[in-house]
Amino acid sequence: MPPITWFPARWPPTMPDAIQLYSMSTPNGQKVGVCLEEMGLSYDAHLIHIGNKDQFDPDYLKLSPNGKIPALLDPQGPEGEPIMLMESVVILEYLADKTGMLFPRTYRGRMDARQWLVFQAAHIGPMFGQFGHFFFYAKDKTNDSYARERYTNEAKRLLAVLNNRLKDRAYLMDDYSIVDIATAPWVECLDVSYHASEHLDMPSYEHVQAWRKRVTSRPAYVAGKDVCKPT
Repeated sequence: MPPITWFPARWPPTMPDAIQLYSMSTPNGQKVGVCLEEMGLSYDAHLIHIGNKDQFDPDYLKLSPNGKIPALLDPQGPEGEPIMLMESVVILEYLADKTGMLFPRTYRGRMDARQWLVFQAAHIGPMFGQFGHFFFYAKDKTNDSYARERYTNEAKRLLAVLNNRLKDRAYLMDDYSIVDIATAPWVECLDVSYHASEHLDMPSYEHVQAWRKRVTSRPAYVAGKDVCKPT
């Protein structure tokens, strides 16, 4: 396999042959930290501090052209070549393919899992993120209640979708998978980061709450959620 000839100068590897994770412990970043811990893979973790605008460093933009976290560089990539990836759900699916872990193996099962991964990436993440922005981070920056009401209603609707999915199952798929890893940090964020449990009446989504506890109590989740956490 050709050697890696380039690493970001600001974030040199300590283990050049291991997976390199460039991230921060936001929900999207937590996904990959948790996944790597669950899979027992060796990795270097590099903090990309979005509050300091590290994501716009020219070297980081070579890894993630959209200037978002996380990004992953695997020197031991497919077909004997290193691979660089952005977009957290793509990274999760890549790691599942690499290890044969935490993803259904049948075609039907994979299609079912992919639709729920897209549901997280297209709906849960963006809508919960917008809710958090207007409910918590920008609450003193606007007097217009429209956005807060819009995203409150959408967050509740999406919690109801999850609650219905989980009413007769322990996890979003038949078994614990990267779908749970992708989704749980965003649900956790509603409470822990946005302090919106009461506002959203989160205890009323009983199946979501039981699932949330089940996922976040896993040792790999406990360890992985703090990977690339600013000090």
